[in-house]
Amino acid sequence: MAGTKSKSSSKAGSPLLGKYELGRLLGRGTFAKVYHARCLAGGDPVAVKVLDKPELSATGMAVRVLREVSAMRRLRHPNVLRLHEVLATRSKVYLVMELAPGGDLLSRLASLPTRRLPEQAARRVFLQLVSALIYSHARGVFHRDVKPQNVLIDADGNLKVSDFGLAALPDSLRDDGHLHTACGTPAFTAPEVLRRKAYDGAKADAWSCGVILFVLLAGHLPFDDANIADMCRKAHRREYVVPRWVSQPARRLVSRLLDPNPATRLAVAELASHPWFKRSLSVDSQLGGLLGGQAERELAFQAPPALNAFDIISMSPGLDLSGLFGDNRRTREKRFMTTASPEQTVERLGQAGAKLGYFMVGKKGAERLPLGGLSGLVAMSMEMLEVSAELMLVELRLEAGDGDEAEAFGWEDLRVELGDVVTAWHVCEEG
Repeated sequence: MAGTKSKSSSKAGSPLLGKYELGRLLGRGTFAKVYHARCLAGGDPVAVKVLDKPELSATGMAVRVLREVSAMRRLRHPNVLRLHEVLATRSKVYLVMELAPGGDLLSRLASLPTRRLPEQAARRVFLQLVSALIYSHARGVFHRDVKPQNVLIDADGNLKVSDFGLAALPDSLRDDGHLHTACGTPAFTAPEVLRRKAYDGAKADAWSCGVILFVLLAGHLPFDDANIADMCRKAHRREYVVPRWVSQPARRLVSRLLDPNPATRLAVAELASHPWFKRSLSVDSQLGGLLGGQAERELAFQAPPALNAFDIISMSPGLDLSGLFGDNRRTREKRFMTTASPEQTVERLGQAGAKLGYFMVGKKGAERLPLGGLSGLVAMSMEMLEVSAELMLVELRLEAGDGDEAEAFGWEDLRVELGDVVTAWHVCEEG
């Protein structure tokens, strides 16, 4: 212990390639140590994972590290741990990552008297996990080791999916379009993976989500992994008991995710439409979500579709022919470009809505609005489109109210409230 302490203390405060000041040891694994560090340029705190090159080569773990780096470089999402950069010397590899000082989800649950969360809190946690996985899957990254230990918590209590060392990328697929490598942690791994069958990476992650949801609600695993063969049999027979305090919508969701047949198992991308995530469209619930915290709506699930050149050209103000047909679109719709994340954009729009008197709805929510709108409030829908990896086009539309209300809406006030979220505001010149 004394030798370890001395070695760790010699690391503390030493500059890393002139860019980072290493601090205390946060944790260690078989092949890596993670240090708290500070960026010398801006002073921001980060985490630095230090790996030994010769050891990685000797154990065959180099491939896993390369896979983790390749996966994390593809992903930029509020609920995915951010990889800032990779540094290397002759003997070491340094992964500089976002700091998540709240520890992992398993430790957080273990610290609770009941080892579980109230259902409302579980919903918020699970929403963030699902949002991260939908985003990852849309970019061809399948985690394959989703478990509470790999879900970290930042200083604000938000989730950060981490450890993509077992992730599958598009080039991992065989000619049959499936994955074949059996990997993961048995208690959270889909039965088809444990049985070494070809499998769909997205459906395998969905099973893991089902186990995590069960743990969040029940406080224990649905299947004991002491004997893997026995655990597989119980999983195929659905031999688990959901505690009585879990609501019926949550029970049905667990059942759909812990479906031993991957063909009928609920996919992660389908979770957005499940009743457990639905919220009332009442003014109270909308404003409560916008004023009080995390908005649980379909917008948070959608991975924004990519735009091609023809889409961008068709949105040019010079090609807007709506005025020819009496459509007052210019007063009802606005667009802006942003480099902020979808979650940050939704949050800022919600905060602005509380001040300016509108509330956000998804497209399906807009279809359910009463024809006359809601007295004293304006409903606004939003759609995000991906222009590039770091640039989004946001389309806003007033969904309720007559033409006079649309004319009077304070678009310029909204632009000011959004502040630096707006990179470029789309302006339609009147002809």
